[in-house]
Amino acid sequence: MQTNKTIIPAQTIGIIGGGQLGRMMAMEARYMGYKIAVLDPTPNCPTAQVADVQITAPYDDMDAIKQLTDISDVITYEFENVDLEAATYIESKGKLPQGAYALEVTQNREKEKTLMRNLNLSTPRFAIVRNAEDCKQILKGFTYPAVIKTCRGGYDGKGQLKLNSEADLEEALDFAEKNGHCIIEDWITFDKEISVIFTRSVSGDMTYFPISENEHRQHILYKTTVPADINLDLQLKANEAARILAEDMNIVGTFAIEMFVKGDEIYLNEMAPRPHNSGHYTIEACNISQFGQHIRAICGLPLVKIRQLKPAIMVNILGENMKKLLQVIPKNDVGFVHLYGKEEAKEKRKMGHITFIGDTLDEILAQMGKFKEAIHK
Repeated sequence: MQTNKTIIPAQTIGIIGGGQLGRMMAMEARYMGYKIAVLDPTPNCPTAQVADVQITAPYDDMDAIKQLTDISDVITYEFENVDLEAATYIESKGKLPQGAYALEVTQNREKEKTLMRNLNLSTPRFAIVRNAEDCKQILKGFTYPAVIKTCRGGYDGKGQLKLNSEADLEEALDFAEKNGHCIIEDWITFDKEISVIFTRSVSGDMTYFPISENEHRQHILYKTTVPADINLDLQLKANEAARILAEDMNIVGTFAIEMFVKGDEIYLNEMAPRPHNSGHYTIEACNISQFGQHIRAICGLPLVKIRQLKPAIMVNILGENMKKLLQVIPKNDVGFVHLYGKEEAKEKRKMGHITFIGDTLDEILAQMGKFKEAIHK
């Protein structure tokens, strides 16, 4: 059940998940005058630092879910692995405009890829396996390189294994036997990866943010550049694929789809039913951020027409970068630094991001060069 209620300040927005995405949602909502309640098992998590109330409990604790539902006028989530029983309960109370279906699809790679295929959208060829014997038989029909992934969970390269040649077969069989429900896909040798990030309202209005181009290092997003270096035909093709999915799934809120570009073709890779790391540039580079537009959508407010104000490059800050970054901040005057309030700077952990904006890409690259020079002094 979707709600058509309009939630206005100073009503309360509940957020399931207390990481950086929840924090940035909360900060945008705060600017607008909303109150914030967050459910997260970690005390003083990043979102709790800017919230009115934190319920400290596991995400599948139904008593905690009911408490959050009682004190919130509308609820959203910052990640897709939300307990489906919890989501269905909140939806039944008319307080989850995004609904449980988008979660059901995006937390299961088999359902995700099958839906894309049923909608005649281009994806890498795939097959489902449930044990080592399935995997052995299926791989006879694949050429290398390929990739095997768990159907549930996994992010930033976790829960997947690239298969470069038949020499990796035994490792693939072990992976399938250990993890059970897995998906095997062709490895697409792509020219670039892009993200399509859009917001859809309860009434079906859609706005698209400028398409971003992503660069990963060790399976973690390193850098996002906007606008992406793709032609108008590819932009239209990518946005149309997003529209088809959004309408079929009846999406509400901000939603991201990662796609591969190979020549004149696009291949849909993965979806996220919430704001996305590759959309952080929108905070400085657009007239409204992916978070602000998301809050408007779930609260039943009209969406803002999106304009990109400046070209931008967003770079993630990982735990191993934090020490040098903190030394540079007092003497640096380029880039917008966002730190997420995480207590421990672990290696490869996303601790924040920096966005550089300018009139031209050359100007932005010069800013980045100045910043890197300061870090390496």
